[in-house]
Amino acid sequence: MDNVKSSVPQYIKIADSLINQIESGELEPGTRLPSERELSVLFDVNRLTLRRALSKLESQGLIIRKHGKGNFIAEPKIERQTKQLISFTNGIKRRGLAPGAKVINIEQRPVEAAIAKQLKVPVLTPVYHVLRQRMINQEPVMLEQLWAPVHCFPGLEKQDLNNRSVYEIMKSEYGITMTRAQRSLEPVIATKFEAEVLRIETGAPLLMERRLGFDQNSNCMEFSKDLYRGDRFRFIFADGDA
Repeated sequence: MDNVKSSVPQYIKIADSLINQIESGELEPGTRLPSERELSVLFDVNRLTLRRALSKLESQGLIIRKHGKGNFIAEPKIERQTKQLISFTNGIKRRGLAPGAKVINIEQRPVEAAIAKQLKVPVLTPVYHVLRQRMINQEPVMLEQLWAPVHCFPGLEKQDLNNRSVYEIMKSEYGITMTRAQRSLEPVIATKFEAEVLRIETGAPLLMERRLGFDQNSNCMEFSKDLYRGDRFRFIFADGDA
């Protein structure tokens, strides 16, 4: 075991030490870290090793580098529960934050085979394709992509998707209550388009949630691919989640 411990790179040890201080609350959000020179002396390492440690924290969304000002502890990540089906809007409101949305595109199109298989409808069935930028306190944090059968939601393009939850619209306007979902989660990196929408660097880490949403009659009403900024979200899995 001693040999294993000694083989851990120094920058990993430094990163872990800082992560422990962040997670314990010793380093609070908004706190400015000491300068690189001071941290190098504190941890008795060269600047290159220290910068590798800081890069690890930055990639995990734990610190924010501000040019000419230094490194600051980031706000804690928003937790998304997988056990309950809660809309993005309601989930953010429960945390006392302000959710927002901006429709990038909404159109009707014949459904392709891959999406038709998910929705269990014939290929070429008309579906809505919705692309929305989702925000928290006016900061872009998620790119939502949703497909839903047109015959289930006629006139969806006329609804106020900039200011209303899709699930709330489904319930109040169409009598469809979304009650459960099948989800999968995987890490991806941001394309140039996704980075522009989310105001992050191309290649930044994202979490992609694929979701099939079912109504009160167990009918599949939506298929979604939502891209969450990896530096702003954490997904919580309850006991029994597969």
